[in-house]
Amino acid sequence: MLSKIKFYQATGTDPYQNLAVEQWLTEQVQEGEILLYLWQNERTVVIGRNQNAWKEVDLAALVEDEGKLARRFSGGGAVYHDLGNLNFSFCVRRSDYDVERQLDVIAGAVRSFSIPAVRTGRNDLEACGRKFSGNAFTKTEAGCCHHGTLMLRVDEDRLSRYLTVSREKLVSKGVDSVRARVGNLKDWCPDLTVERLSVAIRESMARTYDLPIEMMDTSKIGQLEAVCAKTAYLQSQEWLYGRKIPFTIAQEKRFSWGSAEVELEIDRGVVRSVRCMSDALDTELPKHIEEALIGCRFDKEDLRDRLTWSEELADWAESWI
Repeated sequence: MLSKIKFYQATGTDPYQNLAVEQWLTEQVQEGEILLYLWQNERTVVIGRNQNAWKEVDLAALVEDEGKLARRFSGGGAVYHDLGNLNFSFCVRRSDYDVERQLDVIAGAVRSFSIPAVRTGRNDLEACGRKFSGNAFTKTEAGCCHHGTLMLRVDEDRLSRYLTVSREKLVSKGVDSVRARVGNLKDWCPDLTVERLSVAIRESMARTYDLPIEMMDTSKIGQLEAVCAKTAYLQSQEWLYGRKIPFTIAQEKRFSWGSAEVELEIDRGVVRSVRCMSDALDTELPKHIEEALIGCRFDKEDLRDRLTWSEELADWAESWI
């Protein structure tokens, strides 16, 4: 039975550290307590544990805008975070885990601003048919984490830019995002701020559980060895791109010397097999391309480096991502 609420609000906007702290809190939560964690990320796309980054995200646009890609431990689809978004996490032991009650906290906070928040069948929150909060969940042997987004004044142009990906010839075994019509809470409450919503969530938490809230000492959490190790892992190539989510991608283009078509099979972020076809007069060209790309990391820099002997081909390969 719950007897204590602890509250922690992150002060930084680095997605890898914020997700690392969330994981650490989930591991540390004790019987009889629930941890409420509020946090923000600066210009980040966060994908689910089993999603294909190349299929879900326009990585070229994200990198061009100096954004970050992060992968969380929970399932679900891709979401865009910026400072117009407030993220929440409930960390609790299995015996006290209650999604209905936890969602009531968030819905109650939003309704306190006269916004008609309702829960939908996918554990999302909507107002007037527009989704403003998506939720995802993860469970460990002892602890559980329920987290989600709250769109206050998210840049919807950037959201569409990064999450709208055209990959007609990409076939993936990863989990696809479920697209929905989204809306910002400012559309219903123009003067709503992150600070006001944060206070409302804490007040709703205290009402819902009928318990006082204890503020956590956050001064040294980010410096803990365990949190630093988790942060490093969450931003590693292994975690971001090395998940075992095989996919194939086919590309074709016509050049002045003829056409070329390639089909790549990628696994754990590495090109495992290549098939190349061309009507070029150089009959050895397909073989050279295949040999160059085998074992290549599926990123712009490595693809280009493997084909530097042809500027045209290098430019083409860079456009695959």
